[in-house]
Amino acid sequence: MSRFHFLHPYWLLALPPLVALAVWFARRRGRDGAWPRLLDGELLSLLRLSESGTGRSPWPLIGLIWTLAVLALAGPTWQRQITPAYRAPAAWIVALEVSPSMDAADVPPSRIARARYAIDDLLSAAQDARVGLVAFAGDAYTVAPLTSDVATVRNLAQPLAPSLMPESGDRLAPALEESARLLQASPGRDRQVIVLTDGFSDPARALLEAQQLHRQGIVVNVVGVGSSSGAPEPDGNGDFVRNASGQVVMTRLDTDLLSRIATAGGGRYVPLSAMPELVAGLHEAGSREMSSGVAAPHVRLASWLNDGVWLLPPLLLLAALLARRGWI
Repeated sequence: MSRFHFLHPYWLLALPPLVALAVWFARRRGRDGAWPRLLDGELLSLLRLSESGTGRSPWPLIGLIWTLAVLALAGPTWQRQITPAYRAPAAWIVALEVSPSMDAADVPPSRIARARYAIDDLLSAAQDARVGLVAFAGDAYTVAPLTSDVATVRNLAQPLAPSLMPESGDRLAPALEESARLLQASPGRDRQVIVLTDGFSDPARALLEAQQLHRQGIVVNVVGVGSSSGAPEPDGNGDFVRNASGQVVMTRLDTDLLSRIATAGGGRYVPLSAMPELVAGLHEAGSREMSSGVAAPHVRLASWLNDGVWLLPPLLLLAALLARRGWI
């Protein structure tokens, strides 16, 4: 009983006035009310219909009922209930490179088309995760903030193409910064960034940004779009990029660079063909968090049980006695 207390103790302030009122009424009013002061005793006895009543005043019983009701409202408790804490849904940001090199056709029909197919597969497997979409080239732009409306994200991803970007280039660091900004509004612990790219021109800064996201609890995964054999690099104007000697520049997938970014971000690198493995890994990470959340003490809630409900049966039973004939 050392843990006994009331959850809503201020209800106890209503107890003294209620009991005092019941005592006052019990003394103030007899069974005949104020009629003995107005009528002669012999006449009053003739006016009574019967003497079958109990002859007891109802006010002590009413006072007891009021007392039980106030105690129940005050919420007496002495035991705790342990329940798992609410786990916020997973939050995924898809960062898609939309630079001219993504029009290369080494993975038919093109890198950008295959990346959109991969995004569609990723969205189909999102389940209860919230998903956002960032497009980047020379700079990064939010296409869709975090939302559970996967259909809208899918519709916004389909028309993305290098020709829509206001600035050409392939800088990954701004995309990671924008992804981190969007994920700041997510209260959950399962926060993922999935980058779909064929390479980028700012590896040093992108590496620092990936490490910074990892320190914030955000995992950076990289999906390589393209092939090691490469293809002529489109220039965005219907031709190919050429070097100083006029030769066509080939764009190839640098898997080593992409792997270093994923490692710095605490995630994994997969080629485009292994996208199902990455999706399975994302779901496995969410499952691990769920299982650890149920077992870890810091994500479990201990709440006091309101044992005032045990006063309701006697309260209702005593209230039923007031309906007995002759009590009032």
